[in-house]
Amino acid sequence: MPNLISVFEAPTRRQDIALGEIDHLDGELSQNFQNKYLLQPSLTRALVSFQANKTRSVYRWYKYKEAFSAALVEYLFHKYGIARGRILDPFAGSGTALFVASAMGLDADGIELLPIGQQIIATKRILDREFTSEDFEALQRWSTLRVWEQSKTRVPLPELRITQGAYSDRTKEAIEKYLGACQQENTRVQIVLRFALLCILESISFTRKDGQYLRWDYRSGRGHGKRTFDKGEIPRFEQAISEKINEIVSDLSPAHQSSLFPTKKSQGEIHLYEGSSLHLLPQFPDNTYDAIVTSPPYCNRYDYTRTYALELALLGLDEQEIARLRQEMLSCTVENRAKDLLKINPRWTAALAAADGQKLLQTILEYLDDQKAQGALNNNGIPRMVRGYFYEMACVIAESSRILKFHAPLFMVNDNVRYAGASISVDMILSDIAERLGFQVENILVLPDGKGNSSQQMGRHGRQHLRKCVYVWRKL
Repeated sequence: MPNLISVFEAPTRRQDIALGEIDHLDGELSQNFQNKYLLQPSLTRALVSFQANKTRSVYRWYKYKEAFSAALVEYLFHKYGIARGRILDPFAGSGTALFVASAMGLDADGIELLPIGQQIIATKRILDREFTSEDFEALQRWSTLRVWEQSKTRVPLPELRITQGAYSDRTKEAIEKYLGACQQENTRVQIVLRFALLCILESISFTRKDGQYLRWDYRSGRGHGKRTFDKGEIPRFEQAISEKINEIVSDLSPAHQSSLFPTKKSQGEIHLYEGSSLHLLPQFPDNTYDAIVTSPPYCNRYDYTRTYALELALLGLDEQEIARLRQEMLSCTVENRAKDLLKINPRWTAALAAADGQKLLQTILEYLDDQKAQGALNNNGIPRMVRGYFYEMACVIAESSRILKFHAPLFMVNDNVRYAGASISVDMILSDIAERLGFQVENILVLPDGKGNSSQQMGRHGRQHLRKCVYVWRKL
């Protein structure tokens, strides 16, 4: 009997010892950064997420859940004196940082891999710079007369395997008639009408974005998990699209235009580079930017190619293109394969060495590898994902240091995470790597209301508060 107990207790003791070592190293690193942490009561979770954009003209059109708010960018620029020059967001998303910077008179460059983000940014720029009064009249006509209802042309709705059955037959027919009628308009109006459709796809579907996947309403007829999901009332297509077009037109009326699109004299230029930051950043010249403001994907297993599948399908991506996008993303999902970073850029030896030398990170990686060997992880891709995330972020940090001007700041919104009971202080690990790659940590701004770890983690390892922070680094 004692031997049997020891067989079961050995993995637990080893786990406790490993977690104790991680906590010890985490505490040591905390001592190094204790004077850098700054609790900011004004930084609410709404401010560092899309929530604060919900009532703000223009920024509210598309619910890009991973975005930070326009108010956060304004807060950081005012607090740290960013008033002129050129800024960069290497993970531009829906373009919040770019449009805020432009409205403040700064030039702004962005990099974005996902076509949905590219489409949002492109549409806003068309509305800002190319739309005519006749184009606005066409939009109003679509909303009031419901032009698509008289359309005799239907354009088949593009689908992926993951999106099949996402709409009722009636809604799908209305979408296809809408797409058919769009063809009668000029290119500018077509783009905005398609954008309006992208904005409502989730609300009129049987799905809801839920982090790592699309959650399916029971009315879809698709199989569900242990719990039946009811997303509540699903609006009719006619109501949803008319309200969205009206919202766009209203927000761009003379009374609202100054909120995003100021006079041309003060407006900064915006340029978007489409593709992966890992591939594009090495092409940028040294000492170019006066600030970087960004929020990279978190190390949280979210797969944006799945959560944004409805939008990517409508934009015409096929299964192969989705699979390619998933691998080009920064490693943040368990399906990401390891990237050959030195093949992408042979100059990243210092960046990889900085990650190699980060003791807390290496101890966490050893622990996760051991948990995988013990069969204790709910997904064996977790160690590879966490390793890829930090090594790829080290390369992004190295490039950011190279392309920033002297003493220019980098602002980054990110979350800490937890896997297999191990709390991963993303803020301190990345800040330590940044100090090895040419940055000084000025502040780590901490939100007063952090978040808890996942329900699965709480069930197995107890509840633990996880910091959510905005990092402020300066180029040395």
